Amino acid sequence: MRPFAPTNQVPPPLAPLILHLRDIDLTFGGTPLLEGAELAVMRGDRLCLVGRNGSGKSTLLKIAGGLVAPDKGEIFVQPGATVRYLAQEPDLSGHATTLDYVEDGLAPGDDPYRAQYLLDLLGLTGQETPGHLSGGEARRAALARALAPKPDILLLDEPTNHLDLPAIAWLEKELRSLPSAIVMISHDRRFLETLSRATLWLDRGDVKRLEQGFSAFEEWRDELLEQESTARHKLDRKIAAETHWLIHGVSARRKRNQRRLGNLMDMRQQKRELRQVTGEVKLAAAQGETSGKLVIDAENITKAYGDRTLIDGFSTRILRGDRVGIIGPNGAGKTTLLNILTGQAAPDTGKVKVGVSVEMVTLDQKRESLNPRTSLSDALTDGSGDTISVGGEPRHVISYMKDFLFLPEQAPTPIGELSGGERGRLMLARALARPSNLLVLDEPTNDLDLETLDLLQEMIADYEGAVLLVSHDRDFIDRVVTSVIAWEGEGQWREYPGGYSDMLAQRGEAPLRDKPKKDKGSAKTAAAPSSPGAPKEKRKLSFKDSHALKILPDRMAKLEEEIAGHKKVLADPNLFAKNAQRFTDTAAALTKAEAKLADLEEEWLALEMKREDVEGG
Repeated sequence: MRPFAPTNQVPPPLAPLILHLRDIDLTFGGTPLLEGAELAVMRGDRLCLVGRNGSGKSTLLKIAGGLVAPDKGEIFVQPGATVRYLAQEPDLSGHATTLDYVEDGLAPGDDPYRAQYLLDLLGLTGQETPGHLSGGEARRAALARALAPKPDILLLDEPTNHLDLPAIAWLEKELRSLPSAIVMISHDRRFLETLSRATLWLDRGDVKRLEQGFSAFEEWRDELLEQESTARHKLDRKIAAETHWLIHGVSARRKRNQRRLGNLMDMRQQKRELRQVTGEVKLAAAQGETSGKLVIDAENITKAYGDRTLIDGFSTRILRGDRVGIIGPNGAGKTTLLNILTGQAAPDTGKVKVGVSVEMVTLDQKRESLNPRTSLSDALTDGSGDTISVGGEPRHVISYMKDFLFLPEQAPTPIGELSGGERGRLMLARALARPSNLLVLDEPTNDLDLETLDLLQEMIADYEGAVLLVSHDRDFIDRVVTSVIAWEGEGQWREYPGGYSDMLAQRGEAPLRDKPKKDKGSAKTAAAPSSPGAPKEKRKLSFKDSHALKILPDRMAKLEEEIAGHKKVLADPNLFAKNAQRFTDTAAALTKAEAKLADLEEEWLALEMKREDVEGG
């Protein structure tokens, strides 16, 4: 018996239906975005809406919120029900202060004090000028405006974007306590797994519903796609058989022939109307020259601004192949620490050494750093024609655009007209084209769909250089990093081996509070286990470690073949006399390959021991 069954029908009315979109059609620029889409929201629902970037998720949410009119369809909202919509990019213009903005969203009869109450909880005074807010502050104000009325239906588009970990934890707790029905779009897997009770998948214009939370979604989606692939294959075979009959067997009875010919035409039409699954982004970082083993060495660095100390005596060593996550609340000094570690800023005291041959590429989270009037193609080529250099090799910009799911006709599109997800893919395309052996990723997950995030994780796992990552996405951190540098309060930073969940286990307390206590204990104390009666958290290998265990044997086998080839060449006793340069080059290549094989064998052995420890525990 299957654990779930796909459906795009309205679920049984176990609770009152308070919002219903039915047979929704919408077309932009000649391409159908929504075709017969359906959305049913019951009182108390917790629905996550997922789908590829550009599939129409935000548009469907805007239709539900009454902000966009469909070309066709029925919209029902229960009389008297209040609906509040949180935009992906909130607009606070036209309001003198953040308090004015939040109070403007209240209706007669709403609690007028709740606006200031929520702003206080979210770290805002209410007197901030909207034009001077950071992205995180604007998001907090918009959340306060959406939550203040305690609406019957909350429509949330990427609510965790630009929020730090304490704010995300607060938001999860607040949403769990609300009686509101919630429909949410988010790239944050952990957020969706925590809150969702049912999943809506928007795929090729249609909405399918799974009566389980997001944790069951990916297995369900893969099963549906496999069933669809099988059905398409059967249709292709049937069309081929009927076409063969049309050519070779048309001499049968006329009436029967006409019926079969009509069926064949229907099948061909059915195939033409099938909408193909959107392709995958092709992510691969252009590799630069191999750096030295030591990438960054920071010793006892400090940094202060006025009376405020952001970094107080922090030291770390980052080696080639390390993936280091930096986490902390907004304003803790993550960007300052990142800039000092990469040599873009100087510490007040202490030393930072950047290793030899380090080629750094930074993914800028500030999409607005690009001129919104610049075209997509010019942003990729820097306005230098129709060719882009990818890892030092020329490629036509249209071909490279296709790797990131951009259509050729989008080449002249101004950046300001791209969606948040499209701008995220553009920034990835720009960063990954340049050769590097040190990737600095500042909030790379913002606005990316879940499939692209999976591919980004695999790309980071395969990347041979070092990675510095700033992110508030707990699941993403768990999957890719080898260690975490976490803010401990009062300028204190501490590095923990493993991912976000490993850090939690070692700290033994809720992390990243607004004012965490300064850690005065030893590492041994911090890593002490919980009380004997407490249940143990289930341990498992990280995504990166599991991926490495799969690919390392093949990489070692290829190196062994390469080493054997070099030794065979050097076995010629007359090689040096015949070709001294080839002898020298081959000997150097042999030494390099043997050193690389030794590193991989050491890495594989460490991972195997870790796997045995995890499975044994």
